[in-house]
Amino acid sequence: MKWKKFRIKTVTEAEDIIVSALYDIGLEGAQIEDKVPLTALEKEQMFVDILPEGPEDDGIAYLSFFVEEREDGSLTIGDEPTDQAAILEKVRVELEELRQFCDIGEGTVTVDETEDIDWINNWKQYFHQFYIDDILVIPSWEDVKVEDLDRTVLHIDPGTAFGTGMHETTQLCVRQLRKYMTPGARLLDVGTGSGILSILALMFGAGHAVGTDLDQCAVEAVAENCAANSIDPARFEMLIGNIITDRAVQAQVGYGQYDIVVANILAEVLLPLTPVITEQLKPGGIYITSGIIDDKEETVVEAVKAAGFQVLEVNRQGEWASVTARWKA
Repeated sequence: MKWKKFRIKTVTEAEDIIVSALYDIGLEGAQIEDKVPLTALEKEQMFVDILPEGPEDDGIAYLSFFVEEREDGSLTIGDEPTDQAAILEKVRVELEELRQFCDIGEGTVTVDETEDIDWINNWKQYFHQFYIDDILVIPSWEDVKVEDLDRTVLHIDPGTAFGTGMHETTQLCVRQLRKYMTPGARLLDVGTGSGILSILALMFGAGHAVGTDLDQCAVEAVAENCAANSIDPARFEMLIGNIITDRAVQAQVGYGQYDIVVANILAEVLLPLTPVITEQLKPGGIYITSGIIDDKEETVVEAVKAAGFQVLEVNRQGEWASVTARWKA
């Protein structure tokens, strides 16, 4: 099997939003190359005593996406046939739209052919068990240690859907879900990914969870992770679609039904999402947001207030923030 490698030259500040935008057109599994120094947590997870000095951060980043190339030379995205020109055009359209409201740097795209590599499974060598406070998060290929048997254990395999729980934004959401969860609560998880937040919410006492995502891969990942954690699939409903713009998806999700809505998404997506999500919440319902880089915190807080919410908390971890608010309607 061969792969076409689409490599985008951008800036580090635009990495997350470009990855998110290109997921929407079916490009998954981004490889990110930059010179951003490792965080303290990342250093702790590396099996070396002394790290060599890296090059000085120049703000430049390269994002690479890989598309399967068939024997006849055609390309496929999500089992759908396409070609190099069509993919390039979609990528360029997305980049130009992003350029209207954020700095994406050069935004050039190059194409190369790669060797046959198992991209879907090679990431497993980098994902190992870890803790979110007293919760053990562990992949299926590792065993629970004897000393961890009394902990809350979350078995999680992200597969091709994003979400292991290791990122600061996810951990911020986990803590808020635990704090505001009430027995039998109904949860809406926007951008559910691998389902980690909904599954933990159900463990914390939620009665039912509905997850939405743009990526079809989330359906399989959620099903597998529910099974791994003995979650009754009837308690976790998955919907694919854009809840911000698609009224049919909004209707399917349901209006005025949710005690808690959680959205671990980029700030640029939270801004249009927030006024929409008021229709899904019950009066007095809790809105938990994360994925907010520090310099976007005030923008999101103001958007939450403008939509009619009462801001309850702003929590931070690393360079990320989480805003928790109550719907006052």
